[in-house]
Amino acid sequence: MGWKKKLGFAAAFIGTTLGTMHVINRLFNYIATAEDVLNKDGFEYYEWRFGKIAYKKQGSGSPLLLIHDLDVCSSSHEWKRIESQLAKSYTVYTVDLLGCGCSDHPILTYTNFLYVQLITDFIKHIIGKKADVIVSGDSSPFVLMACANDDTIINRVAMINPQNLVSLAKIPTKRTKTIKYLLFTPIIGTFIYNMNVNKRTIFQRFASSYFYDHNKIDEKDILTCFESSHKDKAHSKYLYACKKSRFTNANILCCLSKLNNSIFIIAGSSNPLNVLSASQYQNQLPSIEIVEINEAKQLPHVEKPEEFLEQIQILFSEED
Repeated sequence: MGWKKKLGFAAAFIGTTLGTMHVINRLFNYIATAEDVLNKDGFEYYEWRFGKIAYKKQGSGSPLLLIHDLDVCSSSHEWKRIESQLAKSYTVYTVDLLGCGCSDHPILTYTNFLYVQLITDFIKHIIGKKADVIVSGDSSPFVLMACANDDTIINRVAMINPQNLVSLAKIPTKRTKTIKYLLFTPIIGTFIYNMNVNKRTIFQRFASSYFYDHNKIDEKDILTCFESSHKDKAHSKYLYACKKSRFTNANILCCLSKLNNSIFIIAGSSNPLNVLSASQYQNQLPSIEIVEINEAKQLPHVEKPEEFLEQIQILFSEED
């Protein structure tokens, strides 16, 4: 076979492969978003400098901001089991972070400092006064950084299973930057993202990491996470790439010593790593109080909402 035929064969093969990937990507996007379970029309929008931020406001009383986990599958839907109860005592704000849920998904490098500025601006421009914050998972560090940067915006903080300090301090490397560049590519990057973030892998995460009792896993939660991760033609892949590449990490040891906020950690004790991570924060800042919820893993506020609400009432009432 001559080199021209080989070249033509290679070009045809590459074209067919990319075409197939493109079709699969479009199919993923259609299946994930067809039911519109995130209910986009129910949101108000904050016109932030990097994109529109979807949020909801309900209740009356002192302001309480609920911030979901920093994950492409997460959204303010994470708080659906507790927000109405909290709204009986607080003015509750639930927000979809940039790159998540019904907020915009711009093509940019997502960093921890980007979210620090988002939370700071949201509290100043939308809430308008000092607020209490309940924050989930990997979003916890940028709330602490926001406290350290500006002590006029956040009062009490309750963190749910925050990321451990060792992994949080890891910085991008040449290898992780290569992963980011690959995932940012239009067809191949989207295809890789779809293979890694889909209904099957989301269910596996719920079963292995999120829930202690598998009988409490709700199919609607799976569908909501699937839709959230594929909104806006799967542009959540840009946040996914930045997380995988450690661009959302930040060493927060220096800022912990500056904090004088009342800080609590609620840990799902059925995963011993959650308790270990909580202890790392307490070792750096002994004033942090840790509460464990038994028979729960990463999402105690979803798996055991009544017990979680009871703990919040106790912790926050002690500081009134």
